[in-house]
Amino acid sequence: MTKSLELPAKSEISAIVVCFNEEDNIRECLESLKWCNEIVVVDSFSTDRTLEICRRYTDRVFQRPWAGYRDQKSFAHSQATKDWVFLVDADERVTRELRAEIQAALSRFGNRVAAFSVPRLVYYLGRWWWRGGWYPDYDIRLFRRDRARWGGLDPHEKILVDGEIRRLSHPLHHFSYRNIRDHIERINHFTTVSSKELKLQGRRWRWSDNLLRPPFRFFRSYLWKRGFLEGFPGFFVAVTGAVYVFLKYVKLRELELREREQEGRA
Repeated sequence: MTKSLELPAKSEISAIVVCFNEEDNIRECLESLKWCNEIVVVDSFSTDRTLEICRRYTDRVFQRPWAGYRDQKSFAHSQATKDWVFLVDADERVTRELRAEIQAALSRFGNRVAAFSVPRLVYYLGRWWWRGGWYPDYDIRLFRRDRARWGGLDPHEKILVDGEIRRLSHPLHHFSYRNIRDHIERINHFTTVSSKELKLQGRRWRWSDNLLRPPFRFFRSYLWKRGFLEGFPGFFVAVTGAVYVFLKYVKLRELELREREQEGRA
């Protein structure tokens, strides 16, 4: 039998943030969440000033060894105590407009829906990326604590919701990369994680993965999503998107070859 979605007249929000060595970002992130009824931070034993900064904003700070994106966020979710949970990454900011829209949406729809998806707007290379395929990038971020669970595979974990989902219109501001070096390092990291997850799923490498998928990603970003209107930065983002896809499948192939070598030695 489906549970009732009836709520008290005023719903309360637990903001959850998962972080590691985010001293450059975490203060502004938490400043933008001060209006929430509770802030829960799960830190993976940062070695910089992240923990010190977090404790200035909340006493609900937990340290936990890194267990993967899905499990870490699921743990943060489990520590929330309010009716609604609002997931925000350390490199994201909640604008006044989004805050007002959330409060209005909960007042109007909070007793009828289970979650809200939020668009994200990236700031990178001196501009906001309305074009190039990064926007609107809708993602479920605000959800009823008792109506959601975690699924998906790292690094593309997702929230699975039992009930209606509505879209909000004002975006989270996302400061995803500090600079080009940080961008490239993250591509290397996330393609390694993605290739391992593909392997765990039983996915096998094919020539078409490296031959066709990267050019399609470039076409989608640069032409279809009009990244060319951003000049050279648009070209750069399209190329790095294609490189991401190329590396993910090259690393899957590498894992397969390594497995064969180990089997040959057995």
